[in-house]
Amino acid sequence: MLQIRDLVWGLLFAGCAAAIQVQITPTQGEISVGESKFFLCEVVGDAKDIDWFAPSGEKILPNRPDIIVSRTDEATATLTIYHANVDSAGIYKCVARSGDKEAQATVQVKIFQKITFDSAPSPQEFNEGDDADIVCDVVSSPPPAIIWKHKGSRIQVAKDVRYKIMDNGHLLIRGIKKIDEGMYNCEARIMARGEIDFRMIKVIVNVLPTIRARLSEVNATADIASSALLACDADGFPEPSVTWTHNNVVLETGDKYTLSDDGSELLIKSVKKVDEGDYTCIAKNKAGEKSEEVSLNVFVRPRITYLNNQTASEFDEQVTLTCEASGDPTPAISWSFQNRVFTEGEQASWTRPDKYESLDRNIVVRSHARVSSLTLKNILFTYAGEYLCTATNSIGRDNKHMYLEVRYAPKILGTVTVYTWEGNAANISCEAEAHPGASVVWSRDGLQLPSANTTNVKVYNTPTISYLEITPDSQYNFGTYNCTATNAMGSESKEFVLIQADVPSSPEIELVEPFSSTAVVSFEEPDSMGGVPIIKYRVEWRLPGQDWTGKEYHADDEMTTITIVGLKPETTYEIKMSAINGKGEGESSPATTFTTQPVLSSETSAPNAVTSAALREPTAPKLVVKVQGRGNTLKVNWIKQDDGGSPIKHYLVRYKAKHVSDWKPEIRVPHNSEYVTLSGLDWNTEYEIHVVAENQQGKSEPGVISYRTASDPTTIPDDAGARSAMGTGAIVGILIVVFFLLLVGVDVTCYFLNKCGLLMCIAVNFCGKAGPGAKSKDMEEGQAAFTKDESKEPIVEVRTEEEQTPNQGGGPTEPNETTPLTGPDGKTVKADGTEGETEVKNATAEVKTVPNEAPQANGNESKA
Repeated sequence: MLQIRDLVWGLLFAGCAAAIQVQITPTQGEISVGESKFFLCEVVGDAKDIDWFAPSGEKILPNRPDIIVSRTDEATATLTIYHANVDSAGIYKCVARSGDKEAQATVQVKIFQKITFDSAPSPQEFNEGDDADIVCDVVSSPPPAIIWKHKGSRIQVAKDVRYKIMDNGHLLIRGIKKIDEGMYNCEARIMARGEIDFRMIKVIVNVLPTIRARLSEVNATADIASSALLACDADGFPEPSVTWTHNNVVLETGDKYTLSDDGSELLIKSVKKVDEGDYTCIAKNKAGEKSEEVSLNVFVRPRITYLNNQTASEFDEQVTLTCEASGDPTPAISWSFQNRVFTEGEQASWTRPDKYESLDRNIVVRSHARVSSLTLKNILFTYAGEYLCTATNSIGRDNKHMYLEVRYAPKILGTVTVYTWEGNAANISCEAEAHPGASVVWSRDGLQLPSANTTNVKVYNTPTISYLEITPDSQYNFGTYNCTATNAMGSESKEFVLIQADVPSSPEIELVEPFSSTAVVSFEEPDSMGGVPIIKYRVEWRLPGQDWTGKEYHADDEMTTITIVGLKPETTYEIKMSAINGKGEGESSPATTFTTQPVLSSETSAPNAVTSAALREPTAPKLVVKVQGRGNTLKVNWIKQDDGGSPIKHYLVRYKAKHVSDWKPEIRVPHNSEYVTLSGLDWNTEYEIHVVAENQQGKSEPGVISYRTASDPTTIPDDAGARSAMGTGAIVGILIVVFFLLLVGVDVTCYFLNKCGLLMCIAVNFCGKAGPGAKSKDMEEGQAAFTKDESKEPIVEVRTEEEQTPNQGGGPTEPNETTPLTGPDGKTVKADGTEGETEVKNATAEVKTVPNEAPQANGNESKA
C-alpha cells in the first residue's frame, strides 16, 4: 500500500517538480464524546511549514491541553484531539507552505454522544400509595428512545393508566402498591446507530406500619411484687421498630421495665399504684409511624390501716370502735363478733354515709369512704372480746382483730344445790366472772371458811373458780354456804345448798323380750335418783322357788335396755331390777315372769322377733356336701343351729384348696338360703369349706367341712394337630382307597385259601367253576360247616388264639350276648346256654391259619 502511494507521489513530483501536495489521513473522523483520536497530515514536496487550523479558523498552537499538534518529521504533522467533546466538532485544516507555495487539505470531524446513564439509582424507595417517579436520566446524541420493562415484560402504558413514561424518560407509577415492588429495566436505544444500553433499577415499596394492642386494658395488683405485661403487634415494610412511652417519656429496659427484642412487649415489674395510666406503643419505619394506647389499671388489695383496742365499763352509755382501710377499688368494711356478723348487705352502699342498727338498737354501724365505726350502747360485760374488722374489694380482703375490754363487777355462776352423803366429799363450785379478777370468800352463818373448828372443810381456788370441799361427818354439815366475790367494780354473793343424798327408787320393768337362751329387759329409770347419778343397775332372775341369780350392769347415758344371757330354752323365769348410786342400792322392782323360747330356726323365726340388740352370736351351722355334674361341682347344704336369740342376717361362705393358702372371695348368701353351689373347681383336689352364720350380735364359729372333687374324666385327645398339611378330603380319599385295597387283598386271600369271598361267588355263579384247589362243600370234622341257602348266606368268623386281643394270655374269652360259643357237636351255644344255629348277618368272614400243633376238635385235626 505504501509502495503504491510512494509511486503516485513520485509521479506527481516528477510531473510538477515545483508543486506541494497535502493529504490528511484519515479523510474523515467520527469521535464519541470523551474519546481521543489523531489525524496525520502528509506533505509531498519540500514544505517548510506545516500547520493545523481549528474549525474557528485559528491556528492550533502547540500548548493547548485538549488539541495537540506535533511535527514528527519534515513531511508530516499530527493533530491529536484528546477527550473530545461537542465543541471539538468541525472542519480541521492542514496547511503546508514552502516559500510562496502553499497547499492545504481538510478533514470533517464529527462528535457524537454515546448512550450514557447520568442518573439511574438503584434501589429507589417509595411509600405505598404515593405517585412513584422512577428516575432514569439518559444522555446521548441523538436523544435515545426509552423502553421500560418489569418482570421481563414491556410496560404497556396504553393498557394501564397507572403507568406513564415522562418526557425526561422517567417512569411514573400512580398510587404505587406493594405488588409493584421488584426490578425494573430502563432500556435506551439509538436507532441510527443501532446502539442499546440498559440499567436494572430495584424499586422498594415501603408500607406504613399498622399496630394493634393485644389488650386495650390490662389489670394488675399493686404491692404484691407482681408484674404487668403490655403488648402490641406491629406490621409494615420494612419491619417497623416498636417503642413505648409513658407520660411522654420513652421507656427503656432497666430495673423497672423490660422490653422484648422486637419491642412488642413491655414488662412492668413490681407494679405500684403510680404505674397506673396510659402507655403508648409506637411502630415506626421508613414509611412513617403509627401508635396505639394501652391502659394499665392498677388495683390495690385492701389493707386495714387503723384499728385499736378499746376499754369500757359495764353500763357505760356507749363505746365506738373505728376501722380504717385502704385499697382500690374502695374496700367495703364489715364487722363481726363471735358468731354475729354485720355484713356488707346490711351496710348498704359505700358511696354515701350509711347506718346499720341492730334490732335492740344497742349496736350501730356507720360507714363512709374508707372508714367504718361500730358503736356499742349500754355496755354489757358480754360485749367484751375480740372484734374482727374485714375490708373487702374485688381483688382481695384483709382482716384484723381488736379487743374490747369491759370492766364489770363479779357475776357468780354454778349449781346451787349439791348432793352428797356422810363420809363422801363433795365440791361446791363458785365460778366468779369478773374483770378485773375477783377475790372469793366462803362463809357459813357469818363465819368465814375454813375455820379452826372445821377440819372437814377445805377451799381450792383457780383464777376463775373457787371450790369448797366438804366431807360431811354429821347432819350439821348439810345446809347453806355463802360465796362472795369482790373486785374494784363491786361484789356479789350467792347461797349454795348442800343436801343429804338418798338411794334411788326402783326402776320399772316395762317389757321382757325372751329368746331361746337370752332375754332383753326394757325398763324406765327410777323416778328419784336420790340426788346423785345412778352408777349401776342390778338385774336378778331365778327359776320360781329357787335362789336369785344376779348381775350388775354399769349405767350409761339414756340406758333403757339390759340383756341377760345364759338362760335355758323353754324355761320360765322371774326377774327384778334395782338401781345403785353413790349412796347405795335402792329397792328392787316387783318381780316379772317370762318364759324363754325354744331353739329358733329359720322356719320359726318371726320377722319382728328382735327389736333390740341381739343377745349372742349364733351357733355354727352343720354342713353336708353333695357332688353334682361331672364331679367338680359341689353343692354345700347347711343345717341351721341355735340363732343366738336373734334372726340370722346372712351366711358367709368361703373356700380354698387345702394345698394353697389364699381363700377364694367370700360369698354372702341371704338368710333364707340353705345351700350354695361351688362350680368350676379343680379336679382331684381337696377343698376346705367354711360357712359362718351372722346375726345382730356378730358371727358364729365357722362350720367346717372338707371334700375332694372327682378325678378328671378321660377325654378324647384332639388329633387335629397331628394331621398332615393335607386337606381333610384328601385324607378321607386316601383312607377309602387303602380300605378298598385291603378288602380286595382279603377277598383274594379268601378265594385262594378258603374258596370263599366275592371272587368265589362270581366264579361259582357266573362261571360254574370252583376256585383253585376246591374241595367238597362238606368240610372235614373239627371245622365249622354250612350249607348254602338260597335266601341266606351266613358267614362264620373263626378266630385263632393269636387274634384274641382282649385276652393276650390265651385264656378263654369272656362271653357276652354277642359272642357265639361252639359246642362239641359243632353247634352254636348261645349266651344263655341253649344251642342254636350259627347265623351272622352282614358280616365279613376272617379266617386265620391255625398251627398244626393246635388242639384238635372232636379228635380231628384242624386243617388250614
